[in-house]
Amino acid sequence: MSSPVRVRFAPSPSGYLHIGGVRTALYSWLWARKHGGTFVLRIEDTDAERSTQESVDVILDSMRWLGLDWDEGPDVGGPNGPYRQSERLDVYKEYAEKLIASGHAYRCYATKEEIQAARDAHAATGTKDGFVFESPWRERTDGDPSEPHSVRFKTPREGSTTFVDQIRGPIEVAHETIQDFILLRNTGLPLYNFGCVVDDVTMGITLVARGDDHIINTTPQVLIYEALGAPVPDFAHLPMVLGPDGKRFSKRHGAVSVTEYRDLGYLPDAVLNYLARLGWGHGDQEVFTRAELVEHFDWAHCGKQAGKYDPKKFLFVQAEHLRMQPDATLAALAQPFLAARGLDVAADDARVLAAMPYIKPRSTLIPDLAENLDYFVRDVPEQDEKAAKKFLKPDAAPHLRALAELAQQAQPFDQATLDAAVTAWLETEGLAMKNVAQPARVALSGRSASPGLFEVMEVLGREVSVRRLLAAAEQAAQAESAGAGA
Repeated sequence: MSSPVRVRFAPSPSGYLHIGGVRTALYSWLWARKHGGTFVLRIEDTDAERSTQESVDVILDSMRWLGLDWDEGPDVGGPNGPYRQSERLDVYKEYAEKLIASGHAYRCYATKEEIQAARDAHAATGTKDGFVFESPWRERTDGDPSEPHSVRFKTPREGSTTFVDQIRGPIEVAHETIQDFILLRNTGLPLYNFGCVVDDVTMGITLVARGDDHIINTTPQVLIYEALGAPVPDFAHLPMVLGPDGKRFSKRHGAVSVTEYRDLGYLPDAVLNYLARLGWGHGDQEVFTRAELVEHFDWAHCGKQAGKYDPKKFLFVQAEHLRMQPDATLAALAQPFLAARGLDVAADDARVLAAMPYIKPRSTLIPDLAENLDYFVRDVPEQDEKAAKKFLKPDAAPHLRALAELAQQAQPFDQATLDAAVTAWLETEGLAMKNVAQPARVALSGRSASPGLFEVMEVLGREVSVRRLLAAAEQAAQAESAGAGA
């Protein structure tokens, strides 16, 4: 019987949460949820110079916004805490002493100067082989534990270690290429390989997912697991996220932090959907609900090649997810963006809810919803000067007045009635819809592009539609007067 799935995400709080890190967290979260397992969030903050509480807060806020909830970790606690490495220094010391006692590690009193001298001597030989430090304390036990020292792992001199990566298959590394690496600095702080292994052992982690830049760390970690007599977890090393130009993804390619996507108006599920596909696939399917990602995710269909960020595809996925949302949900999401436009509109405003089915297909990001809702809820629509100049010409004035009269008389005031009345009027006047549609669109919305004319009128209602049509007719008449005086 296999052990219950326990996976973790262990970011370093030295900045924002990068989307590459989010993808790692997502894959681990999906694996836990798929198997009814446990998802642990752990903060690796032993780098005191770079780690900040502000960064911790950003990470937690970003994870919450994405909906990647953790079962154990900061804020929620758990039986294996504390979940910040800076609060676990006694645990690392305890495990270092275990390794010393079992002969798998030793106290090293070599100074920085001695190590540098050895490195310089190696370079002077002109060899192309990598430098491997041979500590003179490897077999000595006469050091004074009260004196400053580091703790080094006693790496086997011969043989090799093999581990099976869930994505890349078996990977073998010769021991002769690995020096006696440091477990604890003389400050008592653990180095990465030791800290994360101790944490993973004490937290019962069964699978470690991370970027493939960590493959170099895996063999030393496997050696530590084996020396501790602890089960070795499975490993899954994910290829990097690259920009469209094939270089490491950075700000020059677009937004790189989760908070930037939130502020731009992306939906959490769209972000997760796109990142999931940036390295994993399920047939030709591009758009997934969160439940579908949980159901279908596996390591077997993760690619070995780096995924290239495609902003156009990202926007496509975002637009699809936006259209999947209930109108009331989108209305609530659009509210703060409407407020930013100076519009104090409630999320349950009848005009917003009535307009949403028509503007949703025309929107990609949440701010687009606010942009497309603007003229529905603003008392006087902001007018596109070019559109007004082009379409609110003298000959449009009588047509706009006639439309206002038809709107005033329409019973009931709905799309079907308006369509029938206007169609009959056009036939009587010998006009085509194209002769009146654009001036009416500018009159009602202030723009040259909008949903269907009768859809807009129905949402605006009789009173507002008539008022805007007559105001535009007056504006067109004034344009006639201006033209005559020129």
